[in-house]
Amino acid sequence: MATLARRQKFSFPDMPDWFESLPTRFGMPTMGDLYTVRIEDYTEGGRYVVRAELPGMSPDDIDVFLSEGVLTVQAERTEKDISKNHSEIRYGAMSRSVTLPPGADEDDVKADYTDGMLTVSVGLGAEKAEARHIEIQHGG
Repeated sequence: MATLARRQKFSFPDMPDWFESLPTRFGMPTMGDLYTVRIEDYTEGGRYVVRAELPGMSPDDIDVFLSEGVLTVQAERTEKDISKNHSEIRYGAMSRSVTLPPGADEDDVKADYTDGMLTVSVGLGAEKAEARHIEIQHGG
């Protein structure tokens, strides 16, 4: 039994989907059908890496931009105009923004889309502002 690997951190893997669909379950609007892009992030080899799950999309459907320390991934999946018996695929606009860690170099960004996964990496070599002591003047 000790050799079993824990694959899922969340005990109930379908729960995030259920919570995400709450507005439509209760007839509430879903902010323009804007879905959240599922991500994971980590630091590796001196780079901050964000991986986004975007299966079945073309790189032309995905937009990545960086502004004032915030990395944003936007994508849109368009629905094929065919008659369906059943569909659980999400269509429409998706977006996710993450704040970059201190020291992120916004001029050193790379993006790759392979097998439905978008990987964006940002170099962490930027100079961090050092804390400095500020002398307080006495107004006397």
